[in-house]
Amino acid sequence: MDHHAAAQGETPGRRGWRVWLVAALLALAGCGQAPPPPLIVGMNAWVGFDPLVLARDRGLVNERRIKLVELASGTEVQRGLYNGLLDAAALTLDEAMRLTDAGMALRVVALLDASHGSDMVVTRPDLPAEMGLRGAFVAVEDSSVGTLMLQRMLQTAGLSRGDIKVVNMDANHHLAALRGGRVDAAVSYAPLSGQLVAAGFKPVFTSREIPGEIVDVLVVRTELLRTRPDAIDEVLRAWATGLQALRADMPAAVRDLSRGTDLSPEAYAEVLAGLHFISLEESLLQLQGPALGLEARAQAVAGALVDVGVLKRPPELRELLDVGPLRRVVDGEGGR
Repeated sequence: MDHHAAAQGETPGRRGWRVWLVAALLALAGCGQAPPPPLIVGMNAWVGFDPLVLARDRGLVNERRIKLVELASGTEVQRGLYNGLLDAAALTLDEAMRLTDAGMALRVVALLDASHGSDMVVTRPDLPAEMGLRGAFVAVEDSSVGTLMLQRMLQTAGLSRGDIKVVNMDANHHLAALRGGRVDAAVSYAPLSGQLVAAGFKPVFTSREIPGEIVDVLVVRTELLRTRPDAIDEVLRAWATGLQALRADMPAAVRDLSRGTDLSPEAYAEVLAGLHFISLEESLLQLQGPALGLEARAQAVAGALVDVGVLKRPPELRELLDVGPLRRVVDGEGGR
């Protein structure tokens, strides 16, 4: 037999088999699963979350993996998480406690910032000093950090919630309510608090008086720690990148970010002075180890919320935390 001829005779068959295999693989690839949708991260218009806004607006965010959305209020952010419309969110620690107390499976994966004066209670300038807030109508977004601020202010003044008239109202409506005389005081946060002060309303209590108690955190749905770790890491990198951009050129960042508020760049810079932003490295230090730096403050916050009936029981802080994503990003990527 002519082995050369036999080899030639096999070639078309082999080539045809290979062509069929490649076509089959391409068909399988075409029928494969589509890339997962972006992780949707919610936040309200709080200056403490603006490093994420800066990263998004400057195109520093991988939008194929994460989508950062701003909602009208902290209440809307909590509702979005509860209803499954959000995968993750920037919240205050007390808001995270509320949601887990209500049965949501969430984990805190990072600390973002601490308020040192940017949350405040303001009153009408003509409110009689001898009256204080006794009998006053006080606007508060009662499903958010406003509850904690109000409780701490009342404790300082020797009052209880029964001594005032609480008006539950989203924070973005407080200015109109104060101007219209429907309320005497309001519990607010920056940049909205800056608008109240600029309109002539008087700060009588700020988060500077309760240092370390109002802390913002990044929470994610617990199941996503297993199914979408890459996207969670991307959110942490977005925070680190935005914070780096803010610190690298503060005047330019202030100019850009203040455009999204009713504050001048100068007023916005003053608001920033009432915040302490937390890097990924600092966050990791506070959230791991035998003695959590956050534990005592979290217990104080939980106690205040139990006192007013917002929480059924104080949560175990360690059960709320998962520092795995932080460790990956800080150790593997530098986190800076």
